[in-house]
Amino acid sequence: MPRKLIKKYMPDEQKLKSNRYLSWLGSYIHDPNLWHLTRKSVSKAFFVGLFCAFLPLPSQMLIAAVVALFIRSNLPISISLVWVTNPLTIPPMFYFAYWIGTLMVGGDVQQVEFVMSIEWLTEELSHIWLPLLVGSLVCGIVSGALGYFLMQGFWVWQVNKSWRKRKFRKVKKKSTDETPLQDNNLDEAESKKPE
Repeated sequence: MPRKLIKKYMPDEQKLKSNRYLSWLGSYIHDPNLWHLTRKSVSKAFFVGLFCAFLPLPSQMLIAAVVALFIRSNLPISISLVWVTNPLTIPPMFYFAYWIGTLMVGGDVQQVEFVMSIEWLTEELSHIWLPLLVGSLVCGIVSGALGYFLMQGFWVWQVNKSWRKRKFRKVKKKSTDETPLQDNNLDEAESKKPE
C-alpha cells in the first residue's frame, strides 16, 4: 500500500509536534486529520507542497503549514514537499516561472546578471516582479494539480495492485489446500479396494 511507502520516508509526528517553529499552531497541530495517510489527505498535501514550492517568498514552509491546516491536508508532507525548492533548484525553477510569466504578461525576457546584494535584488525585482509572480502562480497551480492527480492515480494503482496480489495468494492457497485433499482421497479409495 502507498501508506507504508510514504510512512517510511515521513518525518516523525512527535518530533514535528514538539518543534518550536511549529508551536505557534497551538492546539491545531494536534488535529489527527493532519497526520492521517489517506488518499485524499496525501493528494491534497502534494497540491499544497508543490504549489507553495513555486511561491517566490522566503516563508514557503509557513504558508504550506497554514494552507495544510485550512484544507486539512497531511501536514508533514505539505511542509516537506516545499523543499523541492532548494539552493540547487531555485534558479532554474524561478527562471522558468519568470519565462512563463513574461509569455503570459507580454514583454521580453530580460537577461539578468546576478549580483549578491540587497540593492541588486530590490532594483531587479522592481522590473521582473509581475512576470515572476504570474509565472510562479501558474507553475504552482499546474505542478500542484499534476502532483494531486498523479498521487490520486498512484494510490489507486497501488491499492488495485495490492488487491490483485491478495486475490492471487488466496487462489494459490486454495489450490494448494485442495491438492493434498485429493491425494488423500485417492489413498483412501485405493486402500478400500478389494484385493
